[in-house]
Amino acid sequence: MAENEGNNPEAAAAPAADQPEGPQFALQRIYLKDSSFESPRSPTVFQGQWQPKINFDIKTKNSMIQEGVFEVVLVLTVEATLEDEPGFIVEVHQAGVFTAKDFDSAQLEQLLATVCPNILFPYAREVIDSLVVKGSFPALTLAPINFDALYTQQKQAAEANANGEAPAPESVN
Repeated sequence: MAENEGNNPEAAAAPAADQPEGPQFALQRIYLKDSSFESPRSPTVFQGQWQPKINFDIKTKNSMIQEGVFEVVLVLTVEATLEDEPGFIVEVHQAGVFTAKDFDSAQLEQLLATVCPNILFPYAREVIDSLVVKGSFPALTLAPINFDALYTQQKQAAEANANGEAPAPESVN
């Protein structure tokens, strides 16, 4: 005798195939939010030998757009200086919209601070290189960034500050 699917209690108790269980993470969109390039000493900067000191700054910001949907913005600033004078300054705000549902607050914080910037970084790196080359400077390929290590350092520094300890010295390569 064939079973009637409408009366099968096991089928009714099983979760629907289109509703995954557990935390959900997805990339919805990646976009360039803002960019700027300045070469304040052009064209005289091109007359000397190009051996700049490169200063690099990185920040991340995130905001909730709606429940379970977040915008993450990776801000990269690169300044090349020659003899304490700027050769160029480039800043890129690379952004993405991410779905992150059913994560606890600690997991969500880490996800937004590490996984999302890891996804955005290659796009930001390409924009920076393109702007620098269009400014008639040699290509600038930024090395990969370990966002997990940066996140861990920030958490340790925050804990040290909360406990009244002096923060550990940071090394920059």
